[in-house]
Amino acid sequence: MPPDPRARPLPPPRLHPAFLFALIFTAVFLLHAPLLRLPYFWDEAGYYVPAARDLLLTGDPIPRSTVSNAHPPLLMAWLALWWKLSGFKPAVTRIAVLLVAAFGLFGVFRLARRAAGTSVAAATTLCTALYPVFFVQSSLAQADLPAAALSLWGLGLYLGERRRSALVMFALAALAKETAILVPLALAAWEALWLVRRGSASRFAPPPRTLRQALGLLLPAVPLALWYAYHWHRTGYVFGNPEYFRYNVEATLHPLRIALTLLRRLWQVTGYMNLFVLTVAAAAAMLLPPQMEKPSGDPRARIALPVQGVFGAVILAHVAALSLVGGAVLARYMLVTVPLVILLCVSTLRRRVRGWPLAVGVVCLTFVAGLFLGPPYPYPPEDNLAYRDYILLHKRAADYLAAYGRHARVLTAWPASDELTKPWLGYVQQPIAVVRIDDFSAPQIALAAQARSQYDLALLFSTEYEPERDLLARFPAWERLQERLFGYHRDLPPDLAARFLGGQTILRARRGGEWITIVDMQHIESAASRLPR
Repeated sequence: MPPDPRARPLPPPRLHPAFLFALIFTAVFLLHAPLLRLPYFWDEAGYYVPAARDLLLTGDPIPRSTVSNAHPPLLMAWLALWWKLSGFKPAVTRIAVLLVAAFGLFGVFRLARRAAGTSVAAATTLCTALYPVFFVQSSLAQADLPAAALSLWGLGLYLGERRRSALVMFALAALAKETAILVPLALAAWEALWLVRRGSASRFAPPPRTLRQALGLLLPAVPLALWYAYHWHRTGYVFGNPEYFRYNVEATLHPLRIALTLLRRLWQVTGYMNLFVLTVAAAAAMLLPPQMEKPSGDPRARIALPVQGVFGAVILAHVAALSLVGGAVLARYMLVTVPLVILLCVSTLRRRVRGWPLAVGVVCLTFVAGLFLGPPYPYPPEDNLAYRDYILLHKRAADYLAAYGRHARVLTAWPASDELTKPWLGYVQQPIAVVRIDDFSAPQIALAAQARSQYDLALLFSTEYEPERDLLARFPAWERLQERLFGYHRDLPPDLAARFLGGQTILRARRGGEWITIVDMQHIESAASRLPR
């Protein structure tokens, strides 16, 4: 019997969600395998791991071994659970975070498939996984990635009209990090805007909503408010200790600083770490007519304009709000917005470029290159694999001090001061006495030189990645502005710092734009001769 020409072909079978998640996790795990045993890094060592360890040991969500920053406790509870089950080791920590990263990438896939189809979803997920900032944060125990993962799931459920499930995800995201509350607040404002403009014609308008539905998007703020009330009850302050609040809120509300931060935030969501390759390609593709689907001959579909409006509202809310608050203008704070930008751009390429998979492949290659080659100006090591160089250098210095300076007093700055005094961070087996300074700028080194009798060795290191060709060094006025408004400082070169201190360099090491130096203030030649240069 001949087939019925009116019958539609069966759609290709979809992978079971559990199998797809397992596939994503396996790929992420294999890509991160060489990084899993690295000791803890920067804010991991400074706050999240100590706070989670306190929760594991005491059951108290208010940390004791570090000053509370009032961050909600969901990430710390997740880490404490895995340490309870598998042991307190960096590898356990990183695998626990990789599970969250895979969950987030699965959420990106589901969100993108709902908005633009399976092929765009696969390409978007791949690009997101390889984007340097997302890749590095995928194994670091910091709150931004869990908050982004839960928020992206919430957005997917929101677009699928599963509002109650979306509210649960948004509430969990806010309990991972407080800034995640921006997503439901942006959606509530977006819906309220169209309620006010009821009757005005626009292709970006969402489906009709009621005031009750719009206000319902504020419910995820309730658990966060309860956490802050509990934190205030326990500590006497709501939004973190006074110094933390001053640094992240009071000191950021300068008009010029807000304007400059706004520009940096826009760069972070459109161009940072080679993202500009994708956004420029998408902008150029807008000049081309849509490709035609085969065999129907219809133009390839785009993401529905109301959905694009939702994405735009979330992106703009983060750019605006995080230009007002946040002492450090870190790219990871914008982590939830980058997959949305990638999705919009990949969908545009598919709609208008004949060989769009090749274009996506080129973008992925530039993202991989960005993991190893950073921009030509100082940037936080946590934004690409420079953080690995940082950790390896610090571990080498810690091993040297443990072998030859175990009983010495060591001058250094945070986070090395914690690395040497807290063995459970993975750098030393026994604590080493430290004398702390703020940084390695010329004023701080000058102060340290006046107190030589208080320490025997000095551990100096680069606090930001310093490329060989630094574009910002050509603009002293710009650098002074960064120092005044953002607390930027330039570390003294290690040889110059050693001369200022009046000591002898006994260890000097460099990896890329990262360096570390140990200076002996007692000129112990024998110690210097025991380490190969």
